[in-house]
Amino acid sequence: MNKLSEQTCLPCRGGVPALTARELAPLHAQVPAWTIHDGHHLERRFAFPDFVSALAFVNRVGALAEEVGHHPDLYLAWGKVEVKIWTHKIDGLTTSDFVLAAKIDTLQA
Repeated sequence: MNKLSEQTCLPCRGGVPALTARELAPLHAQVPAWTIHDGHHLERRFAFPDFVSALAFVNRVGALAEEVGHHPDLYLAWGKVEVKIWTHKIDGLTTSDFVLAAKIDTLQA
């Protein structure tokens, strides 16, 4: 199996079930810095030394989101960025959410 960051986000057309707790566990193990909230969404806070660095990160995440067609919720403040990811069409988590999280992790490196 490829690393999550090397996989492709697949568009969700709805009508598929969200991942179960059993299905979430092995995916979460591959992005341990992210928190799963109520089995519904992934969340991570990134810290930066200043506003400009945080804004640059948001712009990189935005470009990635457009490239892969999967858009997280972003919160920008001085020295921090909070990212929330879930598949809105099913109001829950899919494998693509974990793929996006892994891809976002590579942007901070």
